[in-house]
Amino acid sequence: MKCCHIMDSLEELSPVSYAEDWDNVGLIVGRKEKDIRKIYIAVDPTDDVIRSAIDVKADMIITHHPLIFRAIKKINSDDFIARRVLRLARHDMCYYAMHTNFDVMGMADAAADELGLKRCSVLSVTYEDDIAKEGFGRVGRLPKVMTLKECAEYVKKCFSLKHVRVYGDLDTELETAAVCPGSGKSMIGDAVKAGADVYITGDIEHHDGLDSVAQGLMVIDAGHYGIEKIFIAYIREYLKRNMPEIDVYIHKDAEPFTVI
Repeated sequence: MKCCHIMDSLEELSPVSYAEDWDNVGLIVGRKEKDIRKIYIAVDPTDDVIRSAIDVKADMIITHHPLIFRAIKKINSDDFIARRVLRLARHDMCYYAMHTNFDVMGMADAAADELGLKRCSVLSVTYEDDIAKEGFGRVGRLPKVMTLKECAEYVKKCFSLKHVRVYGDLDTELETAAVCPGSGKSMIGDAVKAGADVYITGDIEHHDGLDSVAQGLMVIDAGHYGIEKIFIAYIREYLKRNMPEIDVYIHKDAEPFTVI
């Protein structure tokens, strides 16, 4: 299957028009007309991911986070990002990123489904027309009333996490939850406005956590990678269902840090 046909399918799932203006999504490296037989999926386009994709002779890499965010004026071996681009080009490998467009059309609903949230609505609306509202995160009712401590354990179970960071009184009873995979501190206000009892996200800083609790919103920080790793299984299943002729490989990521 041609790379361009795979792109068409992925962009039907998560249209690039939903990506933020500052983002960099789509085909970042490679030839649209290349024949693709093997695809490698990961969250981040690290050196280890590229090396592993080469080892299995993948024709294409699909990641959530883009390899290139800022403009690059030179492609040479002096820069680690440019070295990755050179390596991809040397192996004639296509590289495709699905970031904020997938956050809006894919990730948000998937995270809410993992938590079993009911009667969900969009947390932070970025697009609206006469038919629907779309945007980052979701807010809905938890499967049952639970304490903050119980909810933290529930989040760990849902996303297969070893640990989470919790802000608030562990005995607080919760009915409504907001979830935003990745870095969600900018949407604390949206979660408060939505009337959520707890906000499940990542990358919460000290003062953000304290200020959130002061506004009556408990916080469970599951880590940036902790929730967004669902991207891998989601895209794998999508490709297997829609392109069964493609061999799909996944990167067995672990959290990119160690807690001692």
